[in-house]
Amino acid sequence: MNVIAVANQKGGVGKTTTAINVGTALAATGQRVLIIDLDPQGNASTGLGINRADREKSTYDILLGEMSVTEAAVATCVPKLDIVPATSDLSGAEIELVEYEERTHRLNRALSRCEERWDVVLIDCPPSLGLLTLNAMVAANSLLVPLQCEFFALEGLSQLLGTVERIRERFNPGLTILGVALTMYDRRNRLTDQVSNDVRAVLGRVVFETVIPRNVRLSEAPSHGLPALIYDYRCSGSEAYIALARELIGRLPTPATPYTKAA
Repeated sequence: MNVIAVANQKGGVGKTTTAINVGTALAATGQRVLIIDLDPQGNASTGLGINRADREKSTYDILLGEMSVTEAAVATCVPKLDIVPATSDLSGAEIELVEYEERTHRLNRALSRCEERWDVVLIDCPPSLGLLTLNAMVAANSLLVPLQCEFFALEGLSQLLGTVERIRERFNPGLTILGVALTMYDRRNRLTDQVSNDVRAVLGRVVFETVIPRNVRLSEAPSHGLPALIYDYRCSGSEAYIALARELIGRLPTPATPYTKAA
């Protein structure tokens, strides 16, 4: 099971949009995909049509050990794509987890009990480097970093890379950076090209070739409770996420193939 944390401590860079649409694209290839909504705002849950009133089971229950991942997961409108929703209770989880032993490994332990249920797990992290994101990085095999094409994003990226190194040293030596995805790309803006060139000069092939453009349909889709790939699969944003998913599959540490139970 490939566990990928979608993380960047800066908000508004497209983490949730990336998790939802990459997850949808992977599911379309036959992979069984799970999205874990680890953001107290619950935007990934909303974007996949899970109403707040229907979120009786959540990532909060998993972290506190009150429920398994399999019990908390619910099906979405996308075939082969499930989600563990988030509720506002998650905002208090960081304080509550302080009292627990191995508080950084709660999610990792929960996921280890369902390794045959899904092929790919995408963890939508909150816009911070607190205990929730730390749990995601300890549980993950790799990291997918959405990066908005603006100047301040570069500062945030350096902080994130430093955090990844510390997590490798103390908790998860196998954590790799699967790739950096440039989001909200606007070819009409000269700064966009400059940021893109700077990031590629520093990180090289770690940066995905595919860039995600600014696109109105990407912004509209969550209000309908749908991934953009279903809301409008022909828009430029959807086409970009399909291309990004294709690149991502080629970089997975172990080829993800749908699990088939032996006869």
